[in-house]
Amino acid sequence: MPVNAETAEYNQSQDEQDCQICDLLAAEISRHLPEAENRIWHGSPVWFLDGNPVVGYGKLKGCIRLLFWSGQSFEEDGLKGEGKFKAAEARYTAASQVKKKDLARWLGKARDIQWDYKNIVRRKGRLERLK
Repeated sequence: MPVNAETAEYNQSQDEQDCQICDLLAAEISRHLPEAENRIWHGSPVWFLDGNPVVGYGKLKGCIRLLFWSGQSFEEDGLKGEGKFKAAEARYTAASQVKKKDLARWLGKARDIQWDYKNIVRRKGRLERLK
Protein backbone atom coordinates (compact mmCIF):
# COMPACT_ATOMS: atom_id res chain seq x y z
CA MET A 1 0.00 0.00 0.00
CA PRO A 2 1.48 3.38 -0.94
CA VAL A 3 2.05 6.01 1.71
CA ASN A 4 -0.73 8.56 2.13
CA ALA A 5 -0.05 11.80 0.20
CA GLU A 6 -0.25 13.86 3.41
CA THR A 7 2.33 11.58 5.02
CA ALA A 8 4.64 11.96 2.02
CA GLU A 9 4.20 15.74 2.26
CA TYR A 10 4.98 15.61 6.01
CA ASN A 11 8.15 13.63 5.30
CA GLN A 12 9.26 16.06 2.59
CA SER A 13 8.78 19.00 4.97
CA GLN A 14 11.58 17.67 7.20
CA ASP A 15 15.27 18.43 6.72
CA GLU A 16 17.19 15.96 4.54
CA GLN A 17 18.36 13.64 7.33
CA ASP A 18 14.95 13.53 9.06
CA CYS A 19 13.21 13.06 5.70
CA GLN A 20 15.31 9.93 5.10
CA ILE A 21 14.27 8.54 8.50
CA CYS A 22 10.61 9.37 7.90
CA ASP A 23 10.60 7.89 4.39
CA LEU A 24 12.20 4.68 5.67
CA LEU A 25 9.75 4.37 8.57
CA ALA A 26 6.73 5.08 6.34
CA ALA A 27 7.83 2.49 3.77
CA GLU A 28 8.49 -0.20 6.38
CA ILE A 29 5.29 0.46 8.32
CA SER A 30 3.22 0.39 5.12
CA ARG A 31 4.97 -2.81 3.99
CA HIS A 32 4.42 -4.67 7.27
CA LEU A 33 0.94 -3.29 8.04
CA PRO A 34 -0.65 -3.05 4.56
CA GLU A 35 -4.14 -3.29 6.04
CA ALA A 36 -3.60 -0.24 8.27
CA GLU A 37 -5.12 3.14 7.47
CA ASN A 38 -2.51 5.91 7.35
CA ARG A 39 -3.31 9.57 7.92
CA ILE A 40 -2.01 12.67 9.63
CA TRP A 41 -3.36 12.73 13.18
CA HIS A 42 -2.53 15.51 15.65
CA GLY A 43 0.04 16.78 13.14
CA SER A 44 1.99 13.53 12.61
CA PRO A 45 1.71 10.39 10.46
CA VAL A 46 -0.17 7.59 12.26
CA TRP A 47 -1.33 4.12 11.20
CA PHE A 48 -4.64 2.71 12.48
CA LEU A 49 -6.04 -0.80 12.63
CA ASP A 50 -9.85 -0.82 12.87
CA GLY A 51 -9.77 2.82 13.94
CA ASN A 52 -7.27 2.19 16.74
CA PRO A 53 -3.88 4.00 16.54
CA VAL A 54 -1.02 1.49 16.62
CA VAL A 55 2.11 3.24 15.31
CA GLY A 56 3.25 6.65 14.18
CA TYR A 57 6.21 8.97 14.12
CA GLY A 58 6.92 12.64 14.48
CA LYS A 59 9.60 15.27 14.73
CA LEU A 60 10.89 16.15 18.16
CA LYS A 61 13.73 18.54 18.92
CA GLY A 62 16.81 16.76 17.62
CA CYS A 63 15.23 13.47 16.52
CA ILE A 64 12.39 11.55 14.93
CA ARG A 65 10.32 9.61 17.46
CA LEU A 66 8.70 6.32 16.44
CA LEU A 67 5.78 5.64 18.78
CA PHE A 68 3.86 2.41 19.36
CA TRP A 69 0.65 3.07 21.28
CA SER A 70 0.72 -0.39 22.92
CA GLY A 71 4.51 -0.71 22.88
CA GLN A 72 5.09 -1.21 26.60
CA SER A 73 3.27 -4.53 26.26
CA PHE A 74 5.73 -5.68 23.57
CA GLU A 75 8.43 -6.25 26.22
CA GLU A 76 11.18 -5.10 23.86
CA ASP A 77 14.53 -3.73 25.06
CA GLY A 78 14.76 -1.39 22.05
CA LEU A 79 11.60 0.50 23.05
CA LYS A 80 11.36 2.92 25.96
CA GLY A 81 8.11 3.58 27.86
CA GLU A 82 6.46 6.91 27.08
CA GLY A 83 3.69 8.63 29.00
CA LYS A 84 1.23 7.28 31.55
CA PHE A 85 -0.52 4.72 29.35
CA LYS A 86 0.98 1.82 27.35
CA ALA A 87 3.00 3.68 24.69
CA ALA A 88 6.67 3.04 23.96
CA GLU A 89 9.09 4.78 21.64
CA ALA A 90 12.37 4.62 19.77
CA ARG A 91 14.23 7.76 18.72
CA TYR A 92 16.39 8.21 15.63
CA THR A 93 18.82 10.86 14.42
CA ALA A 94 19.90 8.94 11.28
CA ALA A 95 18.21 6.43 8.98
CA SER A 96 21.11 4.02 9.57
CA GLN A 97 19.96 3.67 13.21
CA VAL A 98 16.67 2.05 12.15
CA LYS A 99 17.12 -1.72 12.49
CA LYS A 100 14.65 -3.15 9.97
CA LYS A 101 14.58 -6.57 11.61
CA ASP A 102 13.62 -5.06 14.98
CA LEU A 103 11.11 -2.74 13.32
CA ALA A 104 9.46 -5.65 11.50
CA ARG A 105 9.13 -7.57 14.79
CA TRP A 106 7.69 -4.53 16.57
CA LEU A 107 5.18 -3.97 13.76
CA GLY A 108 4.05 -7.59 14.04
CA LYS A 109 3.50 -7.06 17.75
CA ALA A 110 1.63 -3.80 17.00
CA ARG A 111 -0.88 -5.89 15.04
CA ASP A 112 -1.12 -8.65 17.66
CA ILE A 113 -0.97 -6.64 20.91
CA GLN A 114 -3.37 -3.73 21.11
CA TRP A 115 -4.92 -1.64 23.84
CA ASP A 116 -8.14 0.20 22.98
CA TYR A 117 -7.06 3.81 22.50
CA LYS A 118 -9.99 4.45 20.18
CA ASN A 119 -12.40 4.43 23.15
CA ILE A 120 -10.14 5.86 25.86
CA VAL A 121 -12.15 9.10 26.17
CA ARG A 122 -15.46 7.25 26.42
CA ARG A 123 -13.94 5.06 29.13
CA LYS A 124 -12.66 8.13 31.00
CA GLY A 125 -8.97 7.32 30.52
CA ARG A 126 -9.21 3.60 31.25
CA LEU A 127 -7.54 1.29 28.73
CA GLU A 128 -8.80 -2.17 27.89
CA ARG A 129 -6.81 -4.83 26.08
CA LEU A 130 -8.13 -5.66 22.59
CA LYS A 131 -5.66 -8.35 21.60
